[in-house]
Amino acid sequence: MEYSLRYFLADAGVSWLSGLLANVGSTLQETTSATTPDKTALFTAHNVWMMICTGLVFMMHLGFACVEAGFTQAKNTVNILFKNTLTPIIGLLTYALMGFSLMYPGFKGGGEGFEWIGFGGLGLSAPENGMTPEYAASGGYTYWTDFLFQGMFAATCATIVSGAVAERIKITAYLLFTFFYVGFVYPIIGSWKWGLGFLDDLGFYDFAGSTLVHSVGGWGALAGVLIIGPRLGKYVDGKVIDKPGSSVPLATIGVFLLWFGWFGFNGGSVLSADPAATSLAITTTSLAASAGGIGGWIMGAIMFKRYDFGMVLNGILAGLVGITAGADQMGVFDAVIIGLISGGLVVLSAITMDKLKLDDPVGAVSVHLTCGIFGTLAVGLFGKKAGLEQFLDQLTGVLVAGVAAFSSAFLIFTILKYTIGVRVSAEHETEGLDSHEHGIRGYTIVYDE
Repeated sequence: MEYSLRYFLADAGVSWLSGLLANVGSTLQETTSATTPDKTALFTAHNVWMMICTGLVFMMHLGFACVEAGFTQAKNTVNILFKNTLTPIIGLLTYALMGFSLMYPGFKGGGEGFEWIGFGGLGLSAPENGMTPEYAASGGYTYWTDFLFQGMFAATCATIVSGAVAERIKITAYLLFTFFYVGFVYPIIGSWKWGLGFLDDLGFYDFAGSTLVHSVGGWGALAGVLIIGPRLGKYVDGKVIDKPGSSVPLATIGVFLLWFGWFGFNGGSVLSADPAATSLAITTTSLAASAGGIGGWIMGAIMFKRYDFGMVLNGILAGLVGITAGADQMGVFDAVIIGLISGGLVVLSAITMDKLKLDDPVGAVSVHLTCGIFGTLAVGLFGKKAGLEQFLDQLTGVLVAGVAAFSSAFLIFTILKYTIGVRVSAEHETEGLDSHEHGIRGYTIVYDE
């Protein structure tokens, strides 16, 4: 009897424990099912993040407008704002008409042929799976979000040119250049990497566009500076004549808006809301920007024997451009080094531009071209696959994109020069473009009589 009771209690205990474990297991399974996001929820999260990033990149156009208006003379403020307002308008419309199809023409990738140009057709047409997680381009967001995010990048490329040729270019010439450069040149070059073209097959890497956006824009800016020439009175008897900008506070606001927008520029280039990847990209971006400001400050103090605030501001932008090619794969120390070097380079580049009598009122060439090249090469020096082979792949991409962008821009500007003309008259330039081309002034104080 004693043994039977003991065995009965033991068996009962086992049964009770088994039941308890079974209930716990069932509860855990239900909880896991309830807390694990399904495919639709992930799709929604990715799409929302990409739309937020699209808005952040759009905000960068306001930043460019503020920087350019602040660094240039008050008599040309409306002209600057006019160009920076029309740039995203033209950029988005041309990208919708043909740019998106040129940039993503359906190259197979994977080394299957030397693919360098293709066209998916005029206009936009969402595929059947374009609003689902099965959308082939991402699996993380919709076709429309894909277009709009990429379209913001295209418009950004053209804006870079605006600042370099400010205060002396005809508005019609600039707008026509923007149409052709954003509509054809930028997307074709971009397709060589992001559209799975031959640079992608080669092993060239450009996470968010140090080359494909910033250097391409910088090459266009350099071509414009060469064709149009310096502002009147900028270089006299071997001396560089300073032309103070209209508003240092406005330029400062612009730089911080650009830094803010870069969270979407680089954070969105992850192409998903992946927590680890997006947080790394945004962190390296901010660290490089901070180090770039320090680099611009130190190099400016060395070269000019003063604390040049303009070089601090451009140093921040230089750090942002420099990290853009490899923001997703750099460590904290790497990001700081890249930013610091970029900040120093932008000062040296600006000095060199003036020595060569290449007039760039806002330092666009120095920020976007010089530091875009360095940032792209830095992937081969600091990136995950750093080494000679990767460095040569990066160098090849820089050279190929540079030759294509500069020659195309130079050709467009040359054609415009000998057809409609690219430069305003000396009278208009001296008196200001606002009153002659727009009929209003940027800064007006009205007194009650």
